[in-house]
Amino acid sequence: MLIKPDLLESLESKIAYLEYNLENLSSEVYELRQIIEKQKVQINFLASKLKSVEVSNVASRSEETPPPHY
Repeated sequence: MLIKPDLLESLESKIAYLEYNLENLSSEVYELRQIIEKQKVQINFLASKLKSVEVSNVASRSEETPPPHY
């Protein structure tokens, strides 16, 4: 089977374009994975900090608003 030169050139061009885009997308995915890993570490750190903070439902005297009759 004989392939026309124009068709062959067109297919080669499309393959080159797809390879270029695949390389760019692979690089982008790698960078996004790195960002996600950093964010996981940060979230775990913040979660551990929040767990260590004692929660109090009672406000301190300086935070209390005076009663309306004052």
